[in-house]
Amino acid sequence: MQKLGLVQSLQQKLSPQQIQFIKLLQVPTAELDTRIEEELESNPALEEGAEEKEEADDFDEFESNSEQSEEIDFEDYLQDDYSGYKMQGDGSNPDDEDRELPIATSSTLTDQLISQLGFLGLEERQHKIGEQLIGSIENDGYIRRDLSAIINDLAFSQNVETDLDEVEDILIKIQSFDPPGIAARNLQECLLLQLERKADHSEEVHVAVEIIEACFDDFTKKHYDKIKKKLNISEASLKNALDIITKLNPKPGGSSGEIVKTQYLIPDFILTNNNGKLELTLNSKNAPELKISRSYSEMMQTYDKAKKKDKKLKETAAFVKQKLDAAKWFIDAIKQRQHTLLYTMKSIVDYQYDFFLTGDEVKLKPMILKDIAEKINMDISTVSRVANSKSVQTEFGIYPLKYFFSEAISTDTGDDVSSREVKNVLKQFIDNEDKKKPLSDDKIEKLLKERGYVIARRTVAKYREQLNIPVARLRKGL
Repeated sequence: MQKLGLVQSLQQKLSPQQIQFIKLLQVPTAELDTRIEEELESNPALEEGAEEKEEADDFDEFESNSEQSEEIDFEDYLQDDYSGYKMQGDGSNPDDEDRELPIATSSTLTDQLISQLGFLGLEERQHKIGEQLIGSIENDGYIRRDLSAIINDLAFSQNVETDLDEVEDILIKIQSFDPPGIAARNLQECLLLQLERKADHSEEVHVAVEIIEACFDDFTKKHYDKIKKKLNISEASLKNALDIITKLNPKPGGSSGEIVKTQYLIPDFILTNNNGKLELTLNSKNAPELKISRSYSEMMQTYDKAKKKDKKLKETAAFVKQKLDAAKWFIDAIKQRQHTLLYTMKSIVDYQYDFFLTGDEVKLKPMILKDIAEKINMDISTVSRVANSKSVQTEFGIYPLKYFFSEAISTDTGDDVSSREVKNVLKQFIDNEDKKKPLSDDKIEKLLKERGYVIARRTVAKYREQLNIPVARLRKGL
């Protein structure tokens, strides 16, 4: 038997205005113009330009009148509370399509290879096999798919019966195409294909081929002593061969005419030093001038004063009010975004004042999101959204805001320093090390402690990985 009961619960929900503000706050400067253009296109009540006081007063007046209006109850006709606040990325819309930037006509890697395939003079059947192989080449230029699977694809999709020998024969022809190393099945084959294309075929090239063919595993692990012993070659000969190998391209597909989208870093803030006084301003792209359409405001006042209870008139009035509300809330969200960005960045500047004054990384203080959140009395998530995809232009260059956040490391004197300072010292040690005997993490730990940085070996390994520096064995050179 079912029982009915009442349960009282307290839930936290975001209003449409809060959702609007949160999403605008995390939009980077480069995309803000696009977001505003979208809003201007979708909302005729929103216009570009400075807001005039008279227009603002008119809008406040119509809002006041509409609340007291007995003829038209707008709330009865606004069924969708969230319409008008729809932001980019809200849910899915079947009408939405991925937008791509207009691009200049250019050939892709596949186009280039198909064009070269045409010069082989293959019969139609073999040409289809070649196209299938080229279609299996990945973006980096490798064929990682098993040839037996490609044979099955040809049988089922192209109705072409073939065998492994024929496919390998055509693959070898494709591997002679440009760029050198294309259509290799692994790194070893890719390097060999490029070495075989060397025109001089000097002694160093022959040694390089022997290294890749007979000592590839030792080469990847940098066991140079084993290579010299196996091939019975001198250190000078090994060094010359390694110079040739390291200049080869491990990703031949990356050198093709593929389209690359370039991203430009547009600073959100501009920080200037005016005779020792730091002045912070917001990039003009982050402070657009928007206003309520005067014609829409006047239209709303006309509908508000109407005495008729016509259904179409009410629907029209509801639509106009919805657009006006959406426009006003969007303008408020943009202004709140500007205020929050400036307020947060000012706190970061105050916190890292010595760095912004001199540009000396040693003067960067340990700072986490919580430090700024407590200082400006905002939530950590708000500071995180401001720091994400935002940057500041200084006299020393453009820095992403994330650059200034780092954990604290204790020194032997009990002071706290930024982990970024420790990483810079660590990188200096590795840059100046003897490449024949690279420093291990244990040795780096001892060197850092000699400098006064109290740090564990596992932390050294973590910082080294964050700097994309390999372990000592893989840094070994001749």
